[in-house]
Amino acid sequence: MPDERRGQLLATAAEVFAAQGYSATTVRQIADAAGLLAGSLYYHFDSKESMVDEILTAFLDELRAGYDAVLAAGLGPRETIESLVTESFRQIDRHRPAVAIYQKEAQHLADRHPRFGYLADARRRFARAWLGTLERGVADGVFRADLDPRLTYRFVRDTVWVAASWYRPGAQHAPEEIARQYLSIVLDGIALRS
Repeated sequence: MPDERRGQLLATAAEVFAAQGYSATTVRQIADAAGLLAGSLYYHFDSKESMVDEILTAFLDELRAGYDAVLAAGLGPRETIESLVTESFRQIDRHRPAVAIYQKEAQHLADRHPRFGYLADARRRFARAWLGTLERGVADGVFRADLDPRLTYRFVRDTVWVAASWYRPGAQHAPEEIARQYLSIVLDGIALRS
């Protein structure tokens, strides 16, 4: 039961951090949202920094495992991009508040708190996975020769991850359907071919 309660408190903290931002959120606001006295949170966590650290670590560990499984599957470049996008939407579905926190707060946290150095490492690791796949696709003739892999990576990354700002689990479309639609637009465009 204590682990379940801790998980509930982290889920509440994640929602509050995502809505208000890490710096603007107080322990009292998290406690109020959880229906606790502020001091009671310290029974479970020593600081709000520890809470956001656990939230981000859980998300990034799961994202890393998902991406590693995609990269280990030995797929072609197009299929790898498709699988990375789909895995990203699955993570948004599972960890929407954590994704929002990561998007808004990772740079600030990494710059201000040494314990968050892993955020910059994760960003570099994920960028290498995407860039390596895009570069392989250009080299293999799967993607256009004039494609700028870095610019393309930034476009796809931002297009996918911004969905955390509007996506809600249990909504009209499953993450896989949203990924399919995004991929259709990114890989095939929106104009009819003559």
